[in-house]
Parts: sequence; structure tokens; C-alpha cells
Amino acid sequence: MFFLFGKPYKRGFFCNDESLYHPYLDSTVTSTMLYVIGLFLPICTMIIGEYLHGRNFSGHTANMLFGYTIPPWLWNAYKKVGVFGFGAACTVFITDTAKYTIGRLRPHFMELCVPNIDCNLPEYQHKYIMDFHCTAAVSNKLLKEVRLSFPSGHSSFSAYTMIYLAMYLQLRMKWEGSKLLKHFLQLLCLLMAWFTAMTRISNYKHHWSDVLAGSTLGIVSALVVAHCVAHLFKEEKEKCSIEKHRTTDYEAETGITGIQSSFHDKNFDKIVRIVLNNGYPLQLIFFIIKKKKFWTKDIIIKIIFIRKQTNSLNLQSDTDLLDKTYDNLFISK
Repeated sequence: MFFLFGKPYKRGFFCNDESLYHPYLDSTVTSTMLYVIGLFLPICTMIIGEYLHGRNFSGHTANMLFGYTIPPWLWNAYKKVGVFGFGAACTVFITDTAKYTIGRLRPHFMELCVPNIDCNLPEYQHKYIMDFHCTAAVSNKLLKEVRLSFPSGHSSFSAYTMIYLAMYLQLRMKWEGSKLLKHFLQLLCLLMAWFTAMTRISNYKHHWSDVLAGSTLGIVSALVVAHCVAHLFKEEKEKCSIEKHRTTDYEAETGITGIQSSFHDKNFDKIVRIVLNNGYPLQLIFFIIKKKKFWTKDIIIKIIFIRKQTNSLNLQSDTDLLDKTYDNLFISK
């Protein structure tokens, strides 16, 4: 709407303002690159993340739409992407409102505009000039863009999308493998936002204060949307609370304590079902958790298979067998 119908505030300039005499350069990060990467990457990540989340966690209910059953993961992905898109639209709207209201001149203003003012004349020295028009043979689009320096739209949009994506990876997605991989991906998100912001200064598209204001706006928008609209922080707290209470209940039922630090694997429910389906009590699963810090579903299945062969139901008599099974599996890996 602003781009089609808006007119930026007509701000004047000082002839001796050296910050307006920089050359006009092409953008390192174009608008197409900004919006394609800034939207495509988080949306694809959320769709994949919600699919994996729905596959590994139970308790989700299906939804009906026009008589069709919508899978829970698809419904959650729709909500997550919708909230993300809403936040992106709000960020762009706030940025454009400030741009058109303030009308700050870009660093390449003098080269792109070439105002009909002879700044060498004494009467124009240290004088704020508002009555002028541009004489350069450039399009009206560029003459309009040259007045939209504050705040940086590239900086605000890249900061919002990448900070939001980094928080989504932290709060919504669970990782079985190395935690460093998650943090490395989050670092890449931050670096993309940082690189975009820095190029706006090196390409003389914005003043440093424009970039600082834009990045701050994007970061604040991402935090507000994630906390108050998407409720990513609330979901994480609820998930941790449920996990803590469920662990406490199991400890109360079995009388075995000290498993809180090991109760973090998202396949726990699956493993419990495996144990129960093979006719063994829940004490077996807690004995294994308490015995070793690191364990997987494959190890549990292997131990159950060996226990079937030995036909032994005495937990404490299996200590050596469990240790040997773990050692063999670890060495084979």
C-alpha cells in the first residue's frame, strides 16, 4: 500500500552534510533475495519441524475442515506459519510507516538526485535547504526510494525472520543428536541477519543508525510474536512441566528414584510400550535408565531379546548381562 500510494515526507538537506555524498551502488542482498530466503527458509523449517513433532509426540487431536480430517501436524504447521507470516507483515508495516513518515535521505542522495542547488555558493553554506528539485535523469521510483532511509527495511525483515527461526529451533524442535548442530544452525541464522545489515552500510543504502534501528525493530518484533502470539515459550514450559510430573509419577509407582536427569529421550513412551508388550514390568525400564546415562531404543530391544533367551526375570541378577550388552553396542558403534 505504501509503495503504491504512499508519498514520503519531503526532507531538506545541508550542502555541507558529507553523509549524503556517497556513491550509488547495487545491493549485495537484493529485495528478491531478502524476501525469498527470509520467508522460504523459516516456512519450510516449520513445516518439517511440525511434521517431526507430530510424529514423535502423542496427544494431538485431528481437526475437521469442510468434512475432511486435517492431520494434527499439518494443522499445527498452518498455525505456526500463519503466526510467523502475521509477524512478518506487521514488521514490514511498522518499518514502512516510519520510512514514509520520517523521509530520511539515503547516503547516496546527492549523486542520485543532483539537486538544482549550487552548493559552492556562499549563501547555501550551513543553510537548511528545502526548496529544491532533482535534476538527475533517474526514474521516479529511485527518487522516491532515496527518501526512505530510516529505518532499514532489509535489517528489520532479516532480523525478524532469522531471530524468529533461531527461537523456533530452540523452543519447538527436539534434537536426538549433537546439540552443537542446533546451535550451529542458529548461529547461521544470526549471521545471515548480521550480514544483511552490514551490507546495507557498505553499499551506502543506509546510515548506521538506520540499520541499528531496523535490526532492533526486527528483534523486538520476533520476541513479541514468539512470546505473546505464537506462545513458543509457554509451550516449552508446559512441555517441561508435563515431563517432570510424568517422571515423578513413574517414580512414585515403582519406588525407584533418581531418574530425573536421564528422563529426556522423546522415545520414552515407545520404549515403555516395548517393555510392556514383551510382558516385563516397568521396573525394567527404570533399572536401565538408572544404570546408564546414555541409552537408545535399539539398546532396550537388544536387552529384552537377550532376557527372553535367558528367561530371567530377576532384575539384579542381570547386572553383568546389561553391562556386557551396553559395552558391545557401544564398541560396535
